[in-house]
Amino acid sequence: MSRAATPQTPLVAIIGRANVGKSTLFNRLTRSTQSLVDDRPGVTRDRLFGTVTWEDRTFLLVDTGGLTGGEDEMGRLVRRQAEAAVADADLILLVVDGKEGPQSGDEEVVSYLRATGKPLLLVVNKIDHPGREDRLPEFYRFGLDPLYPVSAVHGLGVSALLEEIGRRLPPEQPFPAAPPGLRVAVLGRPNVGKSSFINRVLGEERLIVSAAPGTTRDAIDTPLTYQGKDYVFIDTAGIRRRSHVEAGLEYYMVVKAFKALDRAQVALLMLDAAEGLTQQDARLAGLIDDSGKGCLVCLNKWDLVKGEPERARRTLERLEEGLAFMSYAPILPISVLTGQQIPQVFRRLEEIHAQSGRRASTGELNQLLGAITARARPPLFRFRPVRFYYLTQPETHPPTFVLFANYPEGVPDAYRRYLVKQLRQGLHIPHAPVRLFLKKRQRRRKT
Repeated sequence: MSRAATPQTPLVAIIGRANVGKSTLFNRLTRSTQSLVDDRPGVTRDRLFGTVTWEDRTFLLVDTGGLTGGEDEMGRLVRRQAEAAVADADLILLVVDGKEGPQSGDEEVVSYLRATGKPLLLVVNKIDHPGREDRLPEFYRFGLDPLYPVSAVHGLGVSALLEEIGRRLPPEQPFPAAPPGLRVAVLGRPNVGKSSFINRVLGEERLIVSAAPGTTRDAIDTPLTYQGKDYVFIDTAGIRRRSHVEAGLEYYMVVKAFKALDRAQVALLMLDAAEGLTQQDARLAGLIDDSGKGCLVCLNKWDLVKGEPERARRTLERLEEGLAFMSYAPILPISVLTGQQIPQVFRRLEEIHAQSGRRASTGELNQLLGAITARARPPLFRFRPVRFYYLTQPETHPPTFVLFANYPEGVPDAYRRYLVKQLRQGLHIPHAPVRLFLKKRQRRRKT
């Protein structure tokens, strides 16, 4: 299971002061290429990262919108955002407010960014009617040409911006060939036991373990062999609470964690059984779910709660409820301290990876589709029956399916979830992060 050198995914960072529309632009860019209907409706999470594919280029997009403070310290924090973004970004989008015009502190940030030599695009947002175009010349004072006027709300100018991003991204550089083995990104908040877990299975103090949060400042690849099988554990910096993620080192750590997940095959999400599921845990789980990677949820420090059966039961129930959007991810109570269930971790990781690589033939899929729809047919759409024509699987890791229908928009969310659940059961992949897209079948033109 060796890994050949694969291209690194470039990182594009969006920075700027509050209320200029960074998050709106982030949402517009990350969703601009979603021409199909996804299988995860109604999942609302505060997302800071996303993947954008435009023509033949793919890049990771990070939104720093949640990392600003009050107006009294805005200039200082925006500057710190810029410093943090520069640390790992391949391209920076500096978003300014075309409605309000240049603001105090904008010029300082532009000067700093230009001095770094990193590619920089000045995006003038909120240009959504002709009157606001008159303010564009005011932004030429920053010495950046051309400007990129957009309306993130309405999508105006976004295609031109994406084309320029594609031109400015660096040539694809391959990762160095990694050691052989299943690549596992170990993610979690500080002090949940990530480094201690790796040290436990290594049998030696290979990683620094400290009670101080944030000890692990970068992603560390640790190859190991367990019961004759090779693994590469990517230990990442802990994700801290939003209010504690400053725009310097800690922000850089968050980016490293995200990029570690990008090059992993499976994720291991470590939680603290004594604390239960936190908002930060759920946000990190959402990041894993968005990535399409299989995931094992390890509930560490189980030795602290297993002696109280009622508390243990409530902990598991709340965890299952809070992670309902990724119910495919198995939950495994463990204790790094005592070694409880440690061998089971490796068995589950192998199982998740194998299921994520499952490929079914078109014949098998359509036979299964017939059985699924025979048990429960989709409801009518505008008084007309919804018909499914055929189902294909174009990709694995994760298993990705495309279902062609006459009215894709007429398939309700509940029925879409039913289809995904039945696919997992019928293909025997209960722990795979299945993706199902609905697409309208194009009618053949009569000649």
